[in-house]
Amino acid sequence: MKNTLLASVSFVLLIACPAAADQQEFPAKLAGQAILPANTLVAAPDDTPEFLKHSGKFTTAERKRTEALGSVPGKDGVRVTDLKLPFDGQPIQGFSGIKTMPDGTFWTLSDNGFGSKANSSDAMLFLHQVKFDWQTGKVEVVKNLFLSDPDKKAPFPIVLEGAEKRYLTGADFDIEAVQPVADGFWIGEEFGPYLLKFDTEGRLTDVISTTVDGKPVMSPDNPVLSVQANPTAKAPVFNLKRSGGFEGVAMSKDRSKLYGLLEGAIYQDDGKMESVDGHTAIRVIEFDTASKNWTGRTWFYPFEEKGVSIGDFNMLDDITALVIERDNGAGTKDKACADPKQPKPDCFEAPAELKRIYKIEFNDANVGKSVRKIGYIDLLNIQDPDNKKKAGSKDGNYDMPFVTIENVDRVDATHIVVGNDNNLPFSAGRAVDKADNNEFSLLEVSELLNAK
Repeated sequence: MKNTLLASVSFVLLIACPAAADQQEFPAKLAGQAILPANTLVAAPDDTPEFLKHSGKFTTAERKRTEALGSVPGKDGVRVTDLKLPFDGQPIQGFSGIKTMPDGTFWTLSDNGFGSKANSSDAMLFLHQVKFDWQTGKVEVVKNLFLSDPDKKAPFPIVLEGAEKRYLTGADFDIEAVQPVADGFWIGEEFGPYLLKFDTEGRLTDVISTTVDGKPVMSPDNPVLSVQANPTAKAPVFNLKRSGGFEGVAMSKDRSKLYGLLEGAIYQDDGKMESVDGHTAIRVIEFDTASKNWTGRTWFYPFEEKGVSIGDFNMLDDITALVIERDNGAGTKDKACADPKQPKPDCFEAPAELKRIYKIEFNDANVGKSVRKIGYIDLLNIQDPDNKKKAGSKDGNYDMPFVTIENVDRVDATHIVVGNDNNLPFSAGRAVDKADNNEFSLLEVSELLNAK
């Protein structure tokens, strides 16, 4: 998601250790790639209301209802992509979290739909079990699991409040991270932000609000938010920017803890974002799965100079994890606009500069301080000596110049899987005029995984 909004609230300012001066860049080599085409749609379940048979009906700038299929151009800024809204069905897109499974499949999820709460009321929330054929480059969707709230666990009216089958939509929650467990799925969400629990059939069982330092963490999209009636009042009622909630949720190896990583920094009384040594810093927040309570323990993740967001977060062992860190750029510098202040349809206004995967360490010793950034790989400079790529044009090299790269997990002792969120049909980072496909890459990164 790419929305922003400033706010402030009272939180304690952190004083902590420097932002990993000893971090090192490690090589990455493309070992395989699988691509799901951008225009991959699935029919809504038979028991859904007619309202959900078509999606993207509220995606014009004015959010006015548009029923005519394919009548609204997808746009990335001033650039028009090759796909149009509304869609006949529900798109399988916006992959925003991934988890490797023992049987060789992967669980992933589509996020809230079309980028905001206001335009996604007809976008169904669902998870996907997928298989990748790294040789043929194909993605097989094994199963789609649509999410619902039959037992009325959501503490607010959902879009389909009065429907017989209470399917959830992108105006109810913005799901961004997934952790499969024996009895279902833990999901990190951005609107609240909430931790959500679903059973194996996709039925909502728990909605858990977020607290840090004993105080609530709330975004402007929190559905139970009470907005100030007095426009002259100074104190806001939220303390995260829009789309600043849980972008990544990692799980400890013994499954006793979840670690939610916010995408945006918490704001303080003076209107400034929490920071560490001049670097904007976001929180890693520990959650106990047995008691379903926040433990009170947090760590800080400081951004690099050009870093603005994280994309995904998964544990490697008890104390180390992988995190995607990125800027808001998209596209390659060779097609940069001559004047970024006057973007044109045939060039990239702000080419990608920082797209990295970090290995970090956090443990008992640095609770309340910064995580240690051990090292990183550069997703704009991946070696491809064996020409494994199915997309991209540089010989011997593969890159991921997407605005949002939101999927990473370890596959085995030497490989990780990485995938983009294509923000269908609004992101065009691979080409200036085509909606991005869903690209999943298998990377050999043994040096990063073994780094101490």
